Amino acid sequence: MSNNLRFQVVEEAFKKRALDVKAPSERPSEYFGKYVFNKEKMYRYLPKNIYDKMIDVIDNGASLDRSIADAVADGMKKWALEMGVTHYTHWFQPLTEGTAEKHDAFVEHDGKGGMIEKFSGKLLVQQEPDASSFPNGGIRNTFEARGYSAWDPTSPVFIIDDTLCIPTIFIAYTGEALDYKAPLLRALHAVGKAAKDVCKYFYDDVTKVQVNLGWEQEYFLVDEGLYSARPDLLMTGRTLMGHESAKNQQMDDHYFGTIPDRVVAFMKDLEIQSLELAIPVKTRHNEVAPNQFELAPIFEECNLAVDHNMLLMSLMKKVARKHGFRALLHEKPFDGINGSGKHNNWSLSTDTGVLLHAPGTTPEENLRFITFIVETLMAVYKHNGLLKASIMSATNAHRLGGNEAPPAIISSFLGTQLTELLTHIETSETNELFNLKGKQGMEIDIPQIPDLIVDNTDRNRTSPFAFTGNRFEFRAPGSSVNCASAMIALNAAMAEALTSFKERVDAKIAQGKEKIPAILEVLKDDVKACKPIRFDGNGYSEEWVKEAAKRGLDVEKSCPVIFEHYLDESSIKMFESTKVMNRKELEARNEVKWETYVKTVQIEARVLGDLAMNHIIPVATHYQSKLIKNVQGMKDVFSQERAERLSIRNMKLIEEIAERTEKIEQLVEDLTEARRVANRIEDIHQRAIAYHDTVCPHMETIRKQIDKLELIVEDGLWTLPKYRELLFIR
Repeated sequence: MSNNLRFQVVEEAFKKRALDVKAPSERPSEYFGKYVFNKEKMYRYLPKNIYDKMIDVIDNGASLDRSIADAVADGMKKWALEMGVTHYTHWFQPLTEGTAEKHDAFVEHDGKGGMIEKFSGKLLVQQEPDASSFPNGGIRNTFEARGYSAWDPTSPVFIIDDTLCIPTIFIAYTGEALDYKAPLLRALHAVGKAAKDVCKYFYDDVTKVQVNLGWEQEYFLVDEGLYSARPDLLMTGRTLMGHESAKNQQMDDHYFGTIPDRVVAFMKDLEIQSLELAIPVKTRHNEVAPNQFELAPIFEECNLAVDHNMLLMSLMKKVARKHGFRALLHEKPFDGINGSGKHNNWSLSTDTGVLLHAPGTTPEENLRFITFIVETLMAVYKHNGLLKASIMSATNAHRLGGNEAPPAIISSFLGTQLTELLTHIETSETNELFNLKGKQGMEIDIPQIPDLIVDNTDRNRTSPFAFTGNRFEFRAPGSSVNCASAMIALNAAMAEALTSFKERVDAKIAQGKEKIPAILEVLKDDVKACKPIRFDGNGYSEEWVKEAAKRGLDVEKSCPVIFEHYLDESSIKMFESTKVMNRKELEARNEVKWETYVKTVQIEARVLGDLAMNHIIPVATHYQSKLIKNVQGMKDVFSQERAERLSIRNMKLIEEIAERTEKIEQLVEDLTEARRVANRIEDIHQRAIAYHDTVCPHMETIRKQIDKLELIVEDGLWTLPKYRELLFIR
């Protein structure tokens, strides 16, 4: 084995072999939900009257009667103890992009010197985490620590290891939401009510509208030994330096390629554990970049889908380590190749069908379809800046606009048929109904191959918000974030758009208009109004940036400035009118966003400076010293003229190393000073802008110098695993 530490790490990583993962003997359908207190478990462990009340809460949105909490807690405890559980926790989603939990044991004194297992309705329904220790944007001070977690009965309780996990919201003592779940539930309620009211124009029997979400989780896997040998990956989740490999993704041979054995073993293990937790994972495949993969589930109700995604990300990291990997959820862990997103496939459905599904069997059904399409476009157009802010972060900013990620300009792709239909509605002088074409057949002219059924829209990979048949695919959210952020903004905006639509239609009906003409007149107005958001072309082109600005769409690139859209008067009005969040909550969340941005860049800058001064420059100067000795040795062996001729290359390298190390030292000093200046700015908003404008540019310049040195310095001396070693699992 080589004496070089980097080579030892690489060699050990390549010796890893796939673990022998044995699937349960049952079919997946038989162990699905094994560790979830679902309806089947409720029926077994709860009294019939309690079970009926719980089903009414879950299915129909009825208010939870606290008087049944003790009976529910008792049933949960019986099931949990049978499963070997010893602790319980309120599992919530603070503004950290992760989850939080505090474990308590099922024990109380029995009054006789012993202990008994006990779990009451009071403990189930409500707990009191420290609200000042989580990001809160100033809502809670250190001396004002009280906050509450409250049970969300619509998301099933589940077991992880020996702990019963209870999904909850998290709010301040003064009532403001300190998490993602509380405003998400409010947004889902708002859009459900508004959509149901609009549905009444078309279906009298609709009783409920539900938001569905299907996320697509992209991620990278890296050998754990290599990960540990890269302090930048360890501390920041991404490589702050590293020259691209001679071969990366340019051959397009990784996408949908054969999955490596070790990765298949990891995927099997992850899928089994996910299914046991009722996460309906369905799709797995290689993504475009080397070492990049994707997992996607069957669509679910939005709140449950968000919970399942947060649970999966935690589970993914745990299972990866078991298989000798580290799962990287950062949006751009490697420069120059694809980043990772979390596409949010969003749709609305009722107890009678999917609202965005077309074509219908009648003109009235087609009118319903186009109504919800147009009002979705209205929501996205009116709040395109806010939707952009909802998916923006210091990490996602590296991904957007490059290597198949959508650009940081929100637009919507509809495809030819829908675009032509909206143009017809806009230009038509009559209030006539319309028919839509369904999927068409395509003859392949190969006898053995059946005809293909072709969708009525193509796909545009550069569109951030594309219609894909019976749903919109919001492709801009990043891989590491809680997708509730995007869902809160989108559903609140949709609730506002639908409410406005109904008010205007009702006003026309009150003036004597027939229902269908009234709907068509309002639709025509909205088709014209939201036209700027529709774009079917290349989102990467410079022409589109200019055109988008002319259309009034947000083209801002600075992450801290983009966050300001949360405090636009139109955003505040929308959130308050839908009762999703108030001004105080929005101001607090922006404080958190700006502070998170500053801390993220600050950590990266510190790590980069440390690596540059303590790893890169010492290695480069050591190699430079070897070259100098070689030049000096040439003079001892050869004539002066020949020694100079033979040393030309080495002299150039010596000079280049000197120039680049000198630049790096100066740039690191400039980077440190830029941080000092920015840190003296008291206003967190302005400090975040300063970090973006003055700190980040130094980091990019330092990286360029280091990446050039990587190509110069002797490979055996370079201490950090290189891209060619990190990116190809053996």
